[in-house]
Amino acid sequence: MQIDTVRRATVAVAALGALLATLSACATPAPTHGAQGARGRHAPTAATAAPTRVPGVGDRLYRRIPADSRQVVAVYGEHRDSAVSRLVLYTRQGGRWRTVGSWPAHNGRGGWTTHHHEGDQRSPVGVFTLTDAGGVLADPGTRLPYDRDEGAYAPPPEWDEAHQHDFDYVIAIDYNRLKGTPPRDATRPRGADKGGGIWLHMDHGSGTSACVSVSREAMEVLLRTLDPAGDPVVVMGDRATLTA
Repeated sequence: MQIDTVRRATVAVAALGALLATLSACATPAPTHGAQGARGRHAPTAATAAPTRVPGVGDRLYRRIPADSRQVVAVYGEHRDSAVSRLVLYTRQGGRWRTVGSWPAHNGRGGWTTHHHEGDQRSPVGVFTLTDAGGVLADPGTRLPYDRDEGAYAPPPEWDEAHQHDFDYVIAIDYNRLKGTPPRDATRPRGADKGGGIWLHMDHGSGTSACVSVSREAMEVLLRTLDPAGDPVVVMGDRATLTA
């Protein structure tokens, strides 16, 4: 009787340990940039608060970040064919990069590509400037030129409810577009076959056509933080390509 009781207790403890380990693994953010805070943001720890370069970005892409840039939006894709990613906003102070916030994100539903073309459902890998913003909602206090136009940014009515607020806030990613024009400007300097209209915009819970999407909270932080005087850029791609 006592032996059976001990055996049952041992099995119960082992099962509880396995469950806790599983829950801990599921809760691990990626990439890690400090302890997770409320609603997806992360507070930097002493060990990661001030790296001298943007974490997870190899020499090839790091060299493309303008020397004067003091603001970097890094989008870390899980892998080449995944639509799941994480967006981290960094600002540079005194030669070191400080983490402002970190949020779950989505990219193109087909993943990532270094040779984006119209309709491939993949987000382009690279370093791109961020110069113009807009959306359905009023300017939340950005220093970027902001183009509010409810008609131009409202999704088509036939789109389902989940997508009706995608473009409440948008920041144009300067891939195959004219800088200094509203995000809705459809000019494609490199030709229509190279795609375009790639934005940071509000998330609907799944992959995009090629844009990067994040929560409303994240968009508001980005809009209120990004400043043309800081030469903001986005560095985006799957982790393997980013670190190459």
